[in-house]
Amino acid sequence: MDEAPTTLLPGLGYTFRDPSLLEVALTHRSAAHELGPRGRRKLLPDNERLEFLGDAVLSLVVSEYLWTALPDAPEGALTRARASLVQESALADAARSLGLGAALRLGKGEDRTGGREKPSLLADCLEALLGAVYLDGGLEAARACTLGLLTSALATVTSEDPRDERSQLQELLQESQGITPTYTVTAAIGPDHARTYEVELVAGAGLRALGRGSSKKAAARDAAREALRALREGRDGPAADPEVPVDDALKEA
Repeated sequence: MDEAPTTLLPGLGYTFRDPSLLEVALTHRSAAHELGPRGRRKLLPDNERLEFLGDAVLSLVVSEYLWTALPDAPEGALTRARASLVQESALADAARSLGLGAALRLGKGEDRTGGREKPSLLADCLEALLGAVYLDGGLEAARACTLGLLTSALATVTSEDPRDERSQLQELLQESQGITPTYTVTAAIGPDHARTYEVELVAGAGLRALGRGSSKKAAARDAAREALRALREGRDGPAADPEVPVDDALKEA
């Protein structure tokens, strides 16, 4: 195997029993068809199947970690946290920390056009690498590698408030002013299959915020997010009637 992949091993924290798995994980499809010494075209296995497997391993390990680390977080908060950890930019950053770009096996055209720095290519290769670790060493090895690569990102996510914006706002207003925000649907625009809702939030006599979303719940969360932003910036919304009732459609939202 080429010398370059061995430089990954210290940062990855794993030694392959079957180095051919690592070699496949580092082979982009652009390198799958190369001309041999006598002009014969050789076929190399690429990393797309390993990427498929690694994507599932990554999702499982991150979901398991968040379930344990955020015991009070609702499903929506867990989903958002996982999405931020497995998004392309986060995986590309982890790949760069390994020096993965330099170790990639690319076709000449992909290499010339900066393939070693492309976030999508780096992220896909990192997933393939995790798939290879899983096949070579099992779930425990894949878990250790995944958590090691995402240590900083995991620490950032788990240090944030896992509650959704409506819960955060209600707790803040109850503690500071003894009041509860109310939410009213003020508009529903568009056809049934692509409707946008507008929700007005009112708290006391001085805080008002508008939110929009593809569902009543999403619009209410958007309004709560805007109200939290206003409070943190030390500003109130326009004066509002404190007696505006809670819209029946939102009581269970």
